[in-house]
Amino acid sequence: MPVFEALVDRLDPGPGAHSQFLADPAASLIVAQGGWWYRAEYRVVPDEHGCHIEHTLLNVAKTAHRLGRFVGRKEVEAAPRVFEELVEDVRLSVE
Repeated sequence: MPVFEALVDRLDPGPGAHSQFLADPAASLIVAQGGWWYRAEYRVVPDEHGCHIEHTLLNVAKTAHRLGRFVGRKEVEAAPRVFEELVEDVRLSVE
């Protein structure tokens, strides 16, 4: 699926990264986790127009869960804009 592959190309931090990355084409799921609180999940879902991309941002802090919300507030605030830019970049690359 070209959209899934385009997302992987943009989100994969590479082998030397200090984060975890999983791309499961069978599930159309990409998981990127960095640091102690942050996990982003991307799912490519077929629809009548081709597909759409779903994005979920999770606070996965096991300890100091409330602190994760405070520390990550800038990332959370920026997430909609960053996601829109990602989707537009993917759209342009697969057209």
